[in-house]
Amino acid sequence: MKYELPDDQGEVLPNLLGLTEQRAVELAEAEGFLRAEITLYDELDDGTAFDLGYLRRMHQLALGHLYAFAGKWREVNLSKGGFNFPSAKFLVATMREFEQGVLKELPDIYEDRDALIRDIAHVHGELLFIHPFREGNGRTARLLADMMAQKQGYGKLQWERIGRVRFDEYVQAVQQAALNNRPPMEDIIRSVFPD
Repeated sequence: MKYELPDDQGEVLPNLLGLTEQRAVELAEAEGFLRAEITLYDELDDGTAFDLGYLRRMHQLALGHLYAFAGKWREVNLSKGGFNFPSAKFLVATMREFEQGVLKELPDIYEDRDALIRDIAHVHGELLFIHPFREGNGRTARLLADMMAQKQGYGKLQWERIGRVRFDEYVQAVQQAALNNRPPMEDIIRSVFPD
């Protein structure tokens, strides 16, 4: 489902490649996220800090070839399915709070798999609720979750397990995370965590 904007710009976002077909844009986005994943995985080490700079760099690596807004907090208000994401007007402050209250609290090393799952769920749910970027929020949040797991020696999360059957449950978990009810998102992350 596409985002709803106060002044809808049409189906295809203006882009640096001049693409006019939605399928071509989707392929360019997918290629960008794949390149970003490879780069970030190659750079990943025990000293990797998941902070706002890292998030913005992830987004820039993935979509910088396609969108001028890549790596920048969104400047437009978005909604999806009747749900309004936090106002763009307050994003800078919201993201600083997210960094201080969530990202900076993450330990460098986890002794406990369940603690890692809880923190991935917390970060993932909050990031999806805030929706800081104009496009690519879900993919950025999933990539960050993968990097968090891989930093601790686990494999990538198996997002395909959510599929169409559990997608509504996933959306509800994001909405519950916004209300500080984290167990639904923890259940989702546990179900896709590598065996």
